[in-house]
Amino acid sequence: MGLPRALTPPPPPLPLLLLLLLRPPAARGNCTFPPVVPNAQPILGDRDSFPENVTVTYKCNEGFVKVPGKSDSVICLNSKWSKVAEFCNRSCDVPTRLLFATLKKSFSQQNYFPEGSVVEYECRPGYRRDYSLSEKLTCLKNFKWSKPDEFCKKKSCPNPGDLTHGHVTIPNDILFGSSISFSCNVGYRLVGAASSYCVLADNSVEWSDPFPECQEIFCPDPPEISNGFIYDPQKTYVYQQSVKYKCKIGFTLIGENSIYCTVKDDQGEWSGPPPECRGSQTSTVTPGFQKPTTANVPGTKTTSAPQKSTTANVPGVEATSTPQKTTTAHVPAKQSSAVPRATSTPKGRGTPGSGASTITTGLVAGTVIVILIIIKIFWHYGKSGSYYLHENSKAFSAVFQNLTVTGDASEVRPSAKL
Repeated sequence: MGLPRALTPPPPPLPLLLLLLLRPPAARGNCTFPPVVPNAQPILGDRDSFPENVTVTYKCNEGFVKVPGKSDSVICLNSKWSKVAEFCNRSCDVPTRLLFATLKKSFSQQNYFPEGSVVEYECRPGYRRDYSLSEKLTCLKNFKWSKPDEFCKKKSCPNPGDLTHGHVTIPNDILFGSSISFSCNVGYRLVGAASSYCVLADNSVEWSDPFPECQEIFCPDPPEISNGFIYDPQKTYVYQQSVKYKCKIGFTLIGENSIYCTVKDDQGEWSGPPPECRGSQTSTVTPGFQKPTTANVPGTKTTSAPQKSTTANVPGVEATSTPQKTTTAHVPAKQSSAVPRATSTPKGRGTPGSGASTITTGLVAGTVIVILIIIKIFWHYGKSGSYYLHENSKAFSAVFQNLTVTGDASEVRPSAKL
């Protein structure tokens, strides 16, 4: 009855068998070719003889691993090889390397993991243990490791909060290994780091860089302008704040009357050049004052205009004959082909009140003459009765028909003898 098939060693490979048959007879004390070891091959190199006390080491075939504690070599002793037990067996590879955990030290030096072997892990720094999931892996029948659960979770950095006058950008999360970035609103510049990472800090995690600040950007002082000024100036000017210009009296503003503060490359600058104040080319007249205008009339030779004389003949009284003086009202006329004798002066021109003075003088003179005539009529009426009254009335009418009012009171004279 033979050995069970499972315990029967496999026949040596064909090349090894040929080598054993073709080798020369061993010398006295030397060993023959090393024995066959299951799932292993001897490391011979160029050696073809095996004298006494020579050691030959084996290596496991591919897919097999040396069993810890078992010898993997033989020694030639008195023409015989020492005994060697089977030391190569199937095993899982080195346990799976995990990003969030490391193999415990008790398993880190082991390289033989036969079917059913179990290994344990522990969380890496920056991760925390999730006790609801197993931290163990098992070598399966196919000599593959079981699929690991994510039994270690990333630790979280503190919430960055809000950035005053800016924004915090979180691409994914704030867990260990993540990064965040910072930016400022328009009109503000970033002072500090533009990004920060969640990194290890002893047994915990924290942000790699302190959070920055957003500082307000100021524009330089606005430019001054000639013959003008800034209306309601401020001590400082920030983004989108404007300045307004005005010109001095007598100057005209050319261009936009205001400019505003803008930002370029984190520097404040004005939106454009300021306006200009240019002087007006037209002279200005002070309201309420007008320069008098004088009309020059060329002088002409004055001739006496023929005047119709009215003579009142009064017969003398029998007792005494009183000569009567004939009074003629003669008003010389100024002859001019260009200027009329009586001209109205426009408002605001000529000598103020000259027309009113002339009229007043004429009226006074006419009133005096009328009074004298009335007195004369009544005086003669007492002497000659109704005849004198009738004749003197005709004379009174004739005088007023020949009266002309001028600017000189001395020119009003009686034109007929009463």
